[in-house]
Amino acid sequence: MNYAHRSISRKENESMPIVIKPSVEIEKNYKTGSEIIRNIEKYGRVCYKSESKATDNSAENFVRSAIKQGHFSIIEHEKITARIICDRGVSHEIVRHRVGSYSQESTRYCDYSKDAGMQVIEPFFFTDNPKTYEVWLDAMREIETAYKDLRRLGAAPEQARSVLPNSLKTEMVVTYNLREWRHFFYLRGSKGSHPQIRQIAIMLLEKIKEYVPVIFDDFVIDKTKNTASTTICPAS
Repeated sequence: MNYAHRSISRKENESMPIVIKPSVEIEKNYKTGSEIIRNIEKYGRVCYKSESKATDNSAENFVRSAIKQGHFSIIEHEKITARIICDRGVSHEIVRHRVGSYSQESTRYCDYSKDAGMQVIEPFFFTDNPKTYEVWLDAMREIETAYKDLRRLGAAPEQARSVLPNSLKTEMVVTYNLREWRHFFYLRGSKGSHPQIRQIAIMLLEKIKEYVPVIFDDFVIDKTKNTASTTICPAS
């Protein structure tokens, strides 16, 4: 990048963005995983008028059987909310899932020239190659410098954001019903998905499998290939 025309010299304004790793958390504010499963059984038994067959221990088997039969509509009654820290490129793919609610950090109103400065998500596929990683990191340095220069010259955050990269860290809160989460993992855990969204999908799947029994038990995570897959038909 050629900044020779600038009134602010490169050396006096050199920046170093903060490089962080992606992360995910499941919001567990209102129900336990077992409560979610019991509710699904309660709603699902309406279809068969078999409410009298429900027992203290019947929910898991009922839901497991429904999933094997492809009776996914009953799991739409319950939802899970996740907090995701990823890069802007990945977030653009996540919000393409239409059956969901999203709250995301806004580049119009957040000022990345203040406080700690610009945070970027480390692209894991560059970390084993020092040369490609350094090229990426140099680009991030230049971008942060350009952003701060624009702010210093009077550009508003919503104007200066035009130089921000796909690697910019973003935080988002995502809510899907359980059927849509299955669809998300089916698509985004497959080997054909982008490596970074697959990374997010697998981290989320591991946490959700711990939180809610049965619903995602058929998904198999292959750590060597960094994929997740199921033999049961997709949820939509």
